[in-house]
Amino acid sequence: MKKALVIGGGLHGLSTALHLARTPGWQVTLLERRHVGRHSSGVNAGGVRRLGRALPEIALSVIAAEMWQNITALVGDDCGFRATGQVKVAESTADMAKNEARVAQVRALGWSHEEVVDQVEVRRLLPAVSRHVVGAIVTRDDGSADPMRTVMAFRRAAEQAGVTIVEGVAVTGLEATAEGTIRVDTDQGPYEAERVANCAGAWAPDLAALTGETIPCGTKASMMIVTERLPPFVDPTVGATARALSFKQTAAGTVVIGGGHQGRNDKAAETSTVLFGSLAHAARIAAEIFPCVAQARIVRSWTGTEARPPDDMPVIGESRTLPGLFHSFGFSGHGFQLSPAAGAAVAELMARGATNLPVAPFTQDRFTVPA
Repeated sequence: MKKALVIGGGLHGLSTALHLARTPGWQVTLLERRHVGRHSSGVNAGGVRRLGRALPEIALSVIAAEMWQNITALVGDDCGFRATGQVKVAESTADMAKNEARVAQVRALGWSHEEVVDQVEVRRLLPAVSRHVVGAIVTRDDGSADPMRTVMAFRRAAEQAGVTIVEGVAVTGLEATAEGTIRVDTDQGPYEAERVANCAGAWAPDLAALTGETIPCGTKASMMIVTERLPPFVDPTVGATARALSFKQTAAGTVVIGGGHQGRNDKAAETSTVLFGSLAHAARIAAEIFPCVAQARIVRSWTGTEARPPDDMPVIGESRTLPGLFHSFGFSGHGFQLSPAAGAAVAELMARGATNLPVAPFTQDRFTVPA
């Protein structure tokens, strides 16, 4: 049996470990510095969307969407996934023109999941939406899932597949050995493996730096709001063309509001802080698009730390300084939906050095300045 180590117990680390453990001939151990799902994987908005993806991400997102439709077969749990659609509302004729141009661009590439709808249809889909909304882009079978339930489902499936999960272990060093393996030093002693996956989220660039590899990457601290329970008024997950919004009502009646409004994070302390001025702005946008939530009480808010490369797209590929080390990080707040497919791709890269899954646009080589 060949040995593999996965560093990072977020959703992408768990997915990578699960897929690799189901590949014959591999013994997989996952190392997590705190506990599984500690950071952004367990506290995000749970969006399962192809809608609005950066063009290079669409192909992987379409594959991931197919996997979400069969998520129970993959992890033994439906993860709270509901294919209720995703809608990005237009608030002006300029927004509608932008939406039409976007859908034309997507369709020119051969994809048909995004659709422009008029005011009549958007009001049918969203009866409670503000009267000033003039249309939308829709992806009808996108949806949302429960983030922590998904993390725990992937954990259970990984352990059932034979993955050993070790929590409370911090990686302190990475180096090649004379035998052609990789030595991973930790605060609780060394590990050794033929392949290693760096799925450490916001801290993944620091692990890359241990091998002498510099990958440009900042951090995000996207904030979320949860309201009190309200009577059911919206099924799809809703965004906006010209404003930062992510809006969904859960089965329990609470409304989860996000959209990328940023708090403050401290990577060294592994903490993030809500900034209430920005949070109030998010709430105001939500109330302007859905007036029925204007008087709803906010019962909880939070933020999580995640990695953000300069182009807001992930880094997926083999290290340029330590062969056998594979990176998967930098999903910039939209990696939840991609996780089943990205994990499968990284597992294939680790097991056989190649994959047919469409991850070629995401190597770190895109940041290299030609000589």
